[in-house]
Amino acid sequence: MNIEEYVFSLGQKAKAAASTMAKLDTTAKNQALLAIADELIANQEEILVVNEKEVETAQRAGLKSSFIERLTLNPERIGGIVEGLREIVRLEDPVGNVEKMWRRPNGLEIGQVRTPLGVVAMIYEARPNVTVDAAALCLKTGNAVLLRGGSEALKTNEVLVEVMRKALNRTTVPQDAVQLVASTEREAAVTLMKMREYVDILIPRGGAGLIKTVVNNAQVPVIETGVGNCHLYVDVNAQLETAIKLVINAKTQRPAVCNALETLLVHQEIAPSFLPRCGEELRHAGVEIRGCPLTRSYLPWAEKATATDWATEYLDLVLAVKVVPDFAAAVAHINQYGTGHSESILTTDYATARRFLQEVDAAAVYVNASTRFTDGYEFGLGAELGISTQKLHARGPMGLQALTTIKYIIYGDGQIRK
Repeated sequence: MNIEEYVFSLGQKAKAAASTMAKLDTTAKNQALLAIADELIANQEEILVVNEKEVETAQRAGLKSSFIERLTLNPERIGGIVEGLREIVRLEDPVGNVEKMWRRPNGLEIGQVRTPLGVVAMIYEARPNVTVDAAALCLKTGNAVLLRGGSEALKTNEVLVEVMRKALNRTTVPQDAVQLVASTEREAAVTLMKMREYVDILIPRGGAGLIKTVVNNAQVPVIETGVGNCHLYVDVNAQLETAIKLVINAKTQRPAVCNALETLLVHQEIAPSFLPRCGEELRHAGVEIRGCPLTRSYLPWAEKATATDWATEYLDLVLAVKVVPDFAAAVAHINQYGTGHSESILTTDYATARRFLQEVDAAAVYVNASTRFTDGYEFGLGAELGISTQKLHARGPMGLQALTTIKYIIYGDGQIRK
């Protein structure tokens, strides 16, 4: 069997599994998620041994620390994955919910009901937690999932999927509702992108290069996710102590993720008092600053920012900093260079905050809070498949509802159209 035949065979099995999944009730799906949680705990040692070997291989290859951080599993992260599964069990199942119902003058009763998408395909980089999160969300919403992770995490993903399928074997959920495309060949990904007869939606999750490749080459519907060139604007009316705390959190709490801060914008009137203090805190935290000329006048040790820095998602302890003349300049900068992910303003002025919420074009827009909260767990959605930065079907953290669609149901009593 060649690669194309192999991927098509997975698609066929996923399609059959999706048909069964659509008929399962919430109890059956929740029992499957709890079985997976138990199986992950029981097999934690094996998972960590496999993952440790892949992390060591990545380190020997000289891959970036941010990449290694996303690849790494440990007992705490597995515990977080397990708790995520249990949280999804506690969440309301959207499938079957009637969104609204109305009666037409001819007596027809028309409603909208939530239904599964069918087969969801994921192409993602070295994030083993995504393997379980994606499977869990798809199972809860009655979908089947085809997973294609990065080559650096292949063995970890194989053991995670094996554990999940073993757990499903004890439930009424078909094993083939969760499958891994266990080929690192480019042809496997290309085939997955073109399987219109088997894949209902494709979600890429990773860096800009991966997402661009999928968007440009896929023949199946794609939800574009999360390149995060995120900004935080410190307005003239900001409370400076709060601002310093939020900047440090947004940049350093976990710099390798898409909702981390990448560009700091500072109003010119507060720059003389704010930047020296905030800059020293950032330097103490190991952050490299790349600043505009005004920034470097207050932080002479900062590197010179180039035009590309304003458009860069560093995913590392690097921060671009620019002093802006006013609110309008800050918003214009964000709307020019932002990726539609997460943007924040720090201000005590209500009218300015309202303007920021209205004028900034992004999936998540904050007032006086860190961008690090753009996350399915933090929004109360349970785990997420990614942060959608597009505007059709889903936007922002993609939780359970984003993995369903609408079906119209129509009740009649013999009506005919005249």
